[in-house]
Amino acid sequence: MIRVGVAGCGRIAEYHLRALKEIPDFRVTAVCDIIPDRAAAAAKTLTGAKTYTSYRDMVAAADVDLVDICTPSGLHPEIGIVAAQAGKHVVTEKPMAVRLADADALIAACSAAQVKLFVVKQNRLNTTMQLLKRALDRGRFGRIFMANATVRWQRPQSYYDSAPWRGTWALDGGAFMNQASHYVDSLVWLMGPAANVYALTATYNHQIEAEDSGSAVIRFASGAIGTFEVTMCAYPKNLEGSVTIIGEKGTVKIGGIAINRFETWQFADYDDDDGMIYKSNYEPPNVYGFGHLAYFNNVAATLRGEATAGTDGDEGRKSLELICAMYQSARTGQPVNL
Repeated sequence: MIRVGVAGCGRIAEYHLRALKEIPDFRVTAVCDIIPDRAAAAAKTLTGAKTYTSYRDMVAAADVDLVDICTPSGLHPEIGIVAAQAGKHVVTEKPMAVRLADADALIAACSAAQVKLFVVKQNRLNTTMQLLKRALDRGRFGRIFMANATVRWQRPQSYYDSAPWRGTWALDGGAFMNQASHYVDSLVWLMGPAANVYALTATYNHQIEAEDSGSAVIRFASGAIGTFEVTMCAYPKNLEGSVTIIGEKGTVKIGGIAINRFETWQFADYDDDDGMIYKSNYEPPNVYGFGHLAYFNNVAATLRGEATAGTDGDEGRKSLELICAMYQSARTGQPVNL
């Protein structure tokens, strides 16, 4: 039995708790939130879970083996380091930090304490994304020319007003860092490391510190060109969350509102996976999808010694490095080498 303490009981914690409760390996023994009523509400759905308003108290006092961090992004490294120093394994929501130096400090702390660090990237486990990754690994595209990720979503001002940390540089970042983080990760996971990036950002339609829209052009180490577009200003609702790969022998676009539906799947040569694409389409209830259950199954298998982490600290750092380079480029008006 892996005993879990959940730090932060807000929007995303609901999906973590739902997955954790479905996996027999886990038992949530503690929850923590600075808002006592929110911690109490989360604990009501659990059996015997203690509530805390301080993550330090939870780490020190609760019987936990794993700390699951669902707080604002800027707090992830601080909480993860405290947990690691107490000998607890760490799961952190995306992004693992809002600054690269803080991510490196978290990785170093977990390594020094010899505890596991997991960074949540559940979109990699979508059925659609798994088929696309398999096609890439099998070389079905041949030489890859272009890759694109597009996130055209809607976030009203009330979303940002619902919590004072939203849209701030210190705790959240903007559309690149928060809403589009999974899509940056998708490009890096599928295409490999970026060599350089040039980006533009703007804040058009929200009263926030960070950006609500941006575009970037990426040169990957492979030589392929990538483009990235994100906005939280789509009217009147979420429009698209897509990934497209174009190569000499194949073209694939996964679209829908959250990379949930194949819109194009064309290859020069046949593979048995070609008959699976329509069965892999699904309609998610929201942009979070269904990947959390599969993600936490991997966490459990890794802690049992039966698997390796799908996205550990080093893997989670890759997309953060690219996002930070995008921001540096947008600030300076110059391309940034990675």
